[in-house]
Amino acid sequence: MILYLDTSSLIKLYLDEARADSVRRWALDAEVLATSRVAYPEAVAALARRSREGDLDPDAFKRVLLMLKQQWRDFAVLDLAETEAGDLAVKHALRGLDAIHLAAALDLRQISPSVRIAFSSFDVRLNQAATAEGLPVLDANTA
Repeated sequence: MILYLDTSSLIKLYLDEARADSVRRWALDAEVLATSRVAYPEAVAALARRSREGDLDPDAFKRVLLMLKQQWRDFAVLDLAETEAGDLAVKHALRGLDAIHLAAALDLRQISPSVRIAFSSFDVRLNQAATAEGLPVLDANTA
């Protein structure tokens, strides 16, 4: 199984927050972890914001950032499919980065049609769009 992580799920691999255990369990069960190229700067920005706001102390920020940098090369990283993302943004009323993540996951399904792909996000609208596009969405509320 390939587990596609949007940034809200990716962050849970590195921070102890609600439902992080579910994401970590799914990641351990997956053969491959996949995400979009935009997830790295988006995750770093989110971590930096938490550090600035005092939710993550400076030493923890450095450790988490180093782990992300080291593990990033192990992810299957998908490039931007801008026109598909734009179409999905219109079709499902998605924000730009959410549309990029959904387009990447759909491209992954097209690239690897014989492999099971599961989608993980903590954004309700994005999960609804993924479901509408036929992607199996992992739900931490039922895990």
